Amino acid sequence: MAKGERLDKILSNLGYGSRTEIKKYCKYGIVTVNGEVIKNSSVHVDPQNDEIIFDGEKVNYRKYIYIMLNKPQGYISATYDDVEKTVIDIIDPEYKVFDPFPVGRLDKDTEGLLVLTNDGQLSHRVLSPKKHVPKVYYAKIDGLVTDEDVKAFKDGVTLDDGYKTMPSYLKILRSDEISEIEVKIYEGKYHQVKRMFEAVDKKVIYLKRISMGNLKLDESLALGEYRELTEEEIKLLEER
Repeated sequence: MAKGERLDKILSNLGYGSRTEIKKYCKYGIVTVNGEVIKNSSVHVDPQNDEIIFDGEKVNYRKYIYIMLNKPQGYISATYDDVEKTVIDIIDPEYKVFDPFPVGRLDKDTEGLLVLTNDGQLSHRVLSPKKHVPKVYYAKIDGLVTDEDVKAFKDGVTLDDGYKTMPSYLKILRSDEISEIEVKIYEGKYHQVKRMFEAVDKKVIYLKRISMGNLKLDESLALGEYRELTEEEIKLLEER
């Protein structure tokens, strides 16, 4: 058998039980690798090439998961919190065993596209400031959004801490006492969209992320619903 990962870790990550339980299952003789009964659950196997059978069924191995979630309000973008509900609380246990985490964050009161994965390298590439992966938001604004605001966003606005944002692209969908807009940004500063509008004396009263890179939120997903990404969609996530 090729050197790879511990058998108990692989089976545990795939939801077959805790490592302690996997150890017992191996002693019972219900786990085989390439036709050989494995009694020692700590043995290293190559999950990509070795055939693993658990209680008569072939184990379909995968290392990473990629989930699109239509995040509802009331959940924080974290993996664990003593007080608040997290986005991980929404997904089923079969996905939780992979220890997924959110790629970036959405505020507690912000809805929309959130990607959950356990692929740290992908997350780093998407979030890296050097990559400038765009994010598009739909928002309702308390106040009349004007062409002057469009120009200000394109030039970059100065936030409350003195930081000047990169150029962003503001599209006015409806200009009224409650305006509706879309805005494309290339950074991920804390509360950035809300603070950008505060910089032009307006307030965000509703915010929803509708895309990251070229990956768009599947509008057939109701709030709180999710599905796995296709291979093509995973690629779209990194595109500018």
